[in-house]
Amino acid sequence: MAFEGLTDRLQDIFRKLRGKGKITEEDVKVAMREVRLALLEADVNFKVVKDFINRVKDRAVGQEVLQSLTPGQQIIKIVYDEMTELMGGKESKLNLGSKTPSVIMAVGLQGAGKTTTVAKLAKTLVKQGRRPLLVACDVYRPAAIKQLQVLGEQIGVPVFSMGQNNPVDIARASLHHAKSNNRDIVILDTAGRLHINEELMEELKNIKEAVNPDEILLVVDAMTGQDAVNVAEAFNNDLGLTGVILTKLDGDTRGGAALSVKAVTGCPIKYVGMGEKLDALEVFHPDRMASRILGMGDILTLVEKAQASFDEKKAREMERKIRKQEFTLEDFLEQMQQVRAMGPLEEILGMIPGLGKQLKGMKAEFDEKELAHIEAIIKSMTPEERRNPEIINGSRKKRIARGSGTRVQDVNRLLKQFEESRKLMKQITDLTSKKGKKGGLPPIKFPF
Repeated sequence: MAFEGLTDRLQDIFRKLRGKGKITEEDVKVAMREVRLALLEADVNFKVVKDFINRVKDRAVGQEVLQSLTPGQQIIKIVYDEMTELMGGKESKLNLGSKTPSVIMAVGLQGAGKTTTVAKLAKTLVKQGRRPLLVACDVYRPAAIKQLQVLGEQIGVPVFSMGQNNPVDIARASLHHAKSNNRDIVILDTAGRLHINEELMEELKNIKEAVNPDEILLVVDAMTGQDAVNVAEAFNNDLGLTGVILTKLDGDTRGGAALSVKAVTGCPIKYVGMGEKLDALEVFHPDRMASRILGMGDILTLVEKAQASFDEKKAREMERKIRKQEFTLEDFLEQMQQVRAMGPLEEILGMIPGLGKQLKGMKAEFDEKELAHIEAIIKSMTPEERRNPEIINGSRKKRIARGSGTRVQDVNRLLKQFEESRKLMKQITDLTSKKGKKGGLPPIKFPF
């Protein structure tokens, strides 16, 4: 999980502060020394760390904090505020101007996931009611054009290409094509290199001059840590970036790039890639990311994911079924698939405040493979068995186990868990009805 190491270190440091009834200036210095080491180990730029620690220390040793009834919490609040500011302070939206079509130019090195990212961005814009056009300007990397065409087909967005022609001519021609085909945004997938060189930068400068892009977004791999910041600085100096997209933030990322890039380059992080799926691109919210890093969860993002994944009409129908004890294994499977569509389960649970630390001891219980086994077992049942699990006898269990590649014990465990979950969900929905007004609270959606 992203920032896992940094989050654990910071939580340990702040736990010590919270345990003190009164905090001295020396306590603050010791804590800030540990925070400094944690940030450096997370590959945050050393100048950024120095400035950050100085700002926190100046605020934390004030009388308002030291004489507070909860000085530990006050210091955590200061760290949260400064960390949020460090990453940009607030969400930085795309600035697409008033001309049509607007132009977004995606740049970056090879291997950062640029082509996949422009497809994710196009899909995000489609959800907002826009009509993007993807443009294949990478004429050097083998199969780069074909990759973009395949991705465009998957998300239902057209791709403009002119084979191996000059990238500057392709970019210029794409604007005319977009106007002729009622496309309001052009997204240029430019070529990358294994490293920054003069030839690459010259080509990108020529494309910029030819199409005058509204946004120049650098796609950079968050897994590279401090190197990502160096790359951003180099591209910014030559092209004048308007923003950054960090990819692979769902991986084993130490956090250095996310915490350093805005402070070093002045370029805001606009999006982050949180998985391989084409809808796994999130708007970057500095305050929410700071909350995740400090182990305080991210309820707002969790709610947004749930709203995007759950159909309100279906949810109300599901509530009715639960109340009347009509909730079946087919409904169970549908709910589980909706939850999985929100993203990796470990990431979702990590957004719940206070649960992040416990996840380490619960990983076996929330194994994604276990969910896949459950799905296989249910799909191996007949429609009648899913609707009426009571009819599943010994011979049926053996057939289901063979069909799903599991054991009879696994089938038994699933049936038992399903029955227990059905009873629990009915109790909770009944309780919310009694407490709520006119039909109770909004329906609670459970995956299990």
